[in-house]
Amino acid sequence: MATGRLANKRCLIAGGSTGLGLAAARRFLQEGARVVIVGRSVEKGAAAFESLHTVGPVQFFPCDVSDPKLVELLFQDSIAHLGGLDVLYHVAGISGRRQGDGPLHECTEDGWQATIDANLKSVFLTNRAALRHFLEQRQGGVILNVASVLGLAPSPYYFDTAAYTASKGGILSLSRLAAARYAPDGIRVNVIAPGLIDTPMAQRAVHEPAIAAFLKSKQPLKPGPGQPEDCADAAVFLCSDEARFITGAVLPVDGGWCVSEGQA
Repeated sequence: MATGRLANKRCLIAGGSTGLGLAAARRFLQEGARVVIVGRSVEKGAAAFESLHTVGPVQFFPCDVSDPKLVELLFQDSIAHLGGLDVLYHVAGISGRRQGDGPLHECTEDGWQATIDANLKSVFLTNRAALRHFLEQRQGGVILNVASVLGLAPSPYYFDTAAYTASKGGILSLSRLAAARYAPDGIRVNVIAPGLIDTPMAQRAVHEPAIAAFLKSKQPLKPGPGQPEDCADAAVFLCSDEARFITGAVLPVDGGWCVSEGQA
């Protein structure tokens, strides 16, 4: 039920055209936010806009957020469109498998670089741009990044991807450093670390019978993977004023993954 927890918040969601980001955009709009969603695919962005524009004020901008020049232009356009910025929610990223990510002894250099660029460099670029704006305007602000439970609790039997796990661990460290550095400026930086969520990026794992069986003991709070809305509701809280005294937090949204042994 919408309660206006993000009323009039000006929000930029990087990776907002599919999966976790799309679910978050819908919940943000329901809670009264004004939203810009960002994605690489114009086609997916147009579809997302069509599904969201009746919910609340939303705009789509195409951008590869691993490109410094494009990120600079993105923030200029988004801030102009929104009349400022209060919240950056960075969801964008890739799994890396198609690019050559895998076990450390098999991970290719191309796979490593592509995954680090898409997952970690992109967070660096968007977070830097948001921080520069917040500091220039001498305002507080919120940054929320998406990592993964794999950065906290590795699972090599089914999820043995070196670059992906390293990139998510990097997001955790970068976010906590930023939280410490910019807390005196009234800027909060937090992280959501999802378990296995049913998104387009996770379809290989979601539909693998062995992984489905594994999840019964690894994510025991519910049968099967989590849903994008599970993360969206957590994001609403962390981006709202209800979380005004929270920074540097890493919130596992994982159905119990980090506290469960799991049986392969």
